[in-house]
Amino acid sequence: MKRASGFEIIAARAWNLLNEGRPFTPIFVLGTFLLYHADSWTNAGFWTALAVALLGTLPLFYAYFIYDFPLYLRNYLWLPLVAAIVLWGGARETLSLWLAGIGLFFFFTVFFWGTFYYHLRIGTSWLNFTRFWKLVLQHSDSTSGNAQEQLPKTMLLLYMMEMLYRWSRNPFGPTSAAWMEAIVFGCAVLIYAWLLHRYLFDWKPKERRESPETLPPVTGAVSKKVYVLVVDGMRKDRFEEADAPFLKKLRAQGTEYTAMETVYPARTVVCFSSMFTGTYPKEHGIASNMVWRLGVRTETIFDSLRKVGKTGRLVGIAHLIDSMGDDVDAVTAVAHYDKADPMAVELAKQVVEQRNPDLLVLQLIGTDQIGHSRGALYDEYRTKIEQADRLLEEFVGWLDSRGLMEEATIIVCADHGQAIGIGGHGHLDEGERWVPFFMAGHGVREGVKIDMPQTLVSMAPTLAYLLGAPYPSHSRGPVLTDALKPRERP
Repeated sequence: MKRASGFEIIAARAWNLLNEGRPFTPIFVLGTFLLYHADSWTNAGFWTALAVALLGTLPLFYAYFIYDFPLYLRNYLWLPLVAAIVLWGGARETLSLWLAGIGLFFFFTVFFWGTFYYHLRIGTSWLNFTRFWKLVLQHSDSTSGNAQEQLPKTMLLLYMMEMLYRWSRNPFGPTSAAWMEAIVFGCAVLIYAWLLHRYLFDWKPKERRESPETLPPVTGAVSKKVYVLVVDGMRKDRFEEADAPFLKKLRAQGTEYTAMETVYPARTVVCFSSMFTGTYPKEHGIASNMVWRLGVRTETIFDSLRKVGKTGRLVGIAHLIDSMGDDVDAVTAVAHYDKADPMAVELAKQVVEQRNPDLLVLQLIGTDQIGHSRGALYDEYRTKIEQADRLLEEFVGWLDSRGLMEEATIIVCADHGQAIGIGGHGHLDEGERWVPFFMAGHGVREGVKIDMPQTLVSMAPTLAYLLGAPYPSHSRGPVLTDALKPRERP
């Protein structure tokens, strides 16, 4: 078992600059432009013209940084590109730059990321590119691997920069009109993006608006211990297809929420932040896996437990430190995809032996990893769910052998599902939105299915209720009391 090193924690943050679509676009466009014009770097006039081109393209860069274009919205990205070509022409002169950009994009996604990176990090085959190129073309979420979103963005930005670069040899002379036209065009695209998101972006889940004052009073602990087992990125339909006897037996012995909804955007760090603060990104401040400001801005369930002298620990990958800080015991994610989950379980055992926390959250990352590297609709993905089932059976048996399951409650869930493409998740395509969620053990009703839609922000207040702790300050989801047996009156 290997913990995440300090270098891995920093590297994980740096990688998100290239993984998340918003920072990737300007980095990739500027890098491509510089490489294309590498023979001009020694020319002082090049840097002046580049600066003017960048200034003229800033509104367009801003529009594409602020707004994602996932799912069918990405189809509308081609209209501004066509409009620019109609207004200014010059497509033939830009063709070689476009081809360079497209070639570099597929080299980065298919070979560097999908093959070289995944081989070094989780041990996928050197032939992974033979499938990964299809995943890049199918991917629907706003990461750097979404070709249908990144290519029209990249092509328009490169076109505008090249046009201004050629026109900016004399930036304060007759080319100033062209520079102003580019500014106006970028502002028009910004308004266009706003209108699209205002009137066509209609799939974001409705947020719950509970508060600690409206939740049922906490009158004491229901359970001595609570163990939350999160199979990261486990699609609900693929879980049903999998041979997972332990988890399905546990579900049958407890209460299942058949319509449990994740949060938006459904990215791992966002989902974990929402689950364990009980609120949404606009309040806890974590809006993507790219965390610009470390730490959530609201109380967590771990803070609530400390108020009553109890402890909680989260065993997971280094990314979670960005939001949950010192409450995380991070296991390395740089390991063969068949070894990552066993190492997480071993670290969880170590944490239990050394700290014996009242709340333990265990994240298994293997299913998510194989979904991203090999796709969620292939046999390898279902096999990884089945392996997680065996590991969790062994872990719960280990807890039981030490007497830790007495008056203990187990919650099993996924933080998000996965769509087609490179295990896409974030913007709630098919397969992302609804996640497996069930409770079993002490205090939980047996053999119950609840079909009323619920949300993962109910996790934190429910944990507080089970462990007799105050609700986190911004708890927005209801307590899942309909899964619990009636409490005896004192």
